[in-house]
Amino acid sequence: MNLPKDDPIVVIDGVRTPIGQVSKSLSEVAPADMLSATIKNLVAKLKIDPKIVDSVVIGWVGQDVSAPNIARVVTLKAGLRTEIPGFTVQCNCVSSIEALSSAARVIATGEAEVVVAGGVESMSTFPYTITGSRSNKALRSFQTVKENWANLWQADGVKIADSTEQGLTDPVRLVNMAGTAEICAQMYDVSRDEQDKYAHETFRRCLDAQERGFYKTHTQPYQANGQTLLEKDEYPYLRASLVAKPAMIAKAPVLFDSPAYTFQNFWKDFGQYIVDKPSPNGSGRATVTLFNSCPRSDGAGAVLVTKLSKAKALKLPVAAMIRSWSFYGNDPAHMGVGPALAADEALKRSNLSFDKLDQIELHEPFAATVLSIFKLGQKKYGHDWSAKWQEKKLNPNGGTIALGHPLGATGIRLFLNLAYAFKENSGSKYGLIAGCSGGGVGGAMIFEKA
Repeated sequence: MNLPKDDPIVVIDGVRTPIGQVSKSLSEVAPADMLSATIKNLVAKLKIDPKIVDSVVIGWVGQDVSAPNIARVVTLKAGLRTEIPGFTVQCNCVSSIEALSSAARVIATGEAEVVVAGGVESMSTFPYTITGSRSNKALRSFQTVKENWANLWQADGVKIADSTEQGLTDPVRLVNMAGTAEICAQMYDVSRDEQDKYAHETFRRCLDAQERGFYKTHTQPYQANGQTLLEKDEYPYLRASLVAKPAMIAKAPVLFDSPAYTFQNFWKDFGQYIVDKPSPNGSGRATVTLFNSCPRSDGAGAVLVTKLSKAKALKLPVAAMIRSWSFYGNDPAHMGVGPALAADEALKRSNLSFDKLDQIELHEPFAATVLSIFKLGQKKYGHDWSAKWQEKKLNPNGGTIALGHPLGATGIRLFLNLAYAFKENSGSKYGLIAGCSGGGVGGAMIFEKA
């Protein structure tokens, strides 16, 4: 990876909204409004002239027609220069890691000097959809849709769906994201008890960090029409009782074993992807639950990216230098272990060994996938992720299971956690952010503390 070494690309600082639980405090905020307000907050926090920004790159998963190319929409709504181009990326849950790396690319090629990289998601506003060809008379116009509404459910060539559930189901392997976590749990022998203990600890770390003010350093209350809609991350406090009463986590029902859909049904449907494991023939147990999985969320975040020389010229403090990144594909059924693969490649590109990492922020869609990464990383590469977790070098302030997962914004959230963990730990030097995404792509970026 040929990033400039004499004048490295750096991330200045960033800000994000509090993360809202789906259907709650931020549920009626449009993605473009949420993100443009966040970019305004970034400009105010850094006390910069907005005219210095010359590109905007945004990650957004649930893209819809309310804001085509949302990067351009928020450029204008946030009061940046009209001449600024912007582009939007969609790489599922690693979208804003891709936004960060894309910002570095346009700087490295000389297309821009100062770039806002960000991400946004409003899972609360994911639409219900009607799909089909407009050659179908019932779909020819909005008027014909209304006239034929009662019969659309049975109409040939017409599909009415929940875009949330459809978007969380892999179109190649036909398994939803929670199902991929269960596949990993079975492949890598990750028990229900291990998952529940991990979930409990990430909630505990998150609430501890919230109480000591860690998140106040880079989270700004979301306000609209003079009212504060959300002051702090919502989900940790909705689940605070789980920390005090961990037995509640253990009592949560598993997702893939019920009278309607047994664990044997799960094996019949997806056992072909559970590599090197014989069918349990009735003796196995499902493990993934709502409490050891992340929630659905709303939120936005943004950071400023430039070269070190430009940061010095503008007298801006630098949070971290970008050393390398990697995006690595694997089987969609095993999507959750992608970070182990991407991290190894990113480390090679930066000529670093895993043991040199002082801080790691790892996306936690499911405890099952995190613990599978621990096992695969150790076995395949000798990377001791588990030791980093035990030493509180990995997700020391909690992670996605506790904070929530606003899909397109999670990569920015990971970076902000890393940057402010750097500030707390004076001896830290190298850090990693990493995440998995639907479709089987892991993303990882290596940073050096400035």
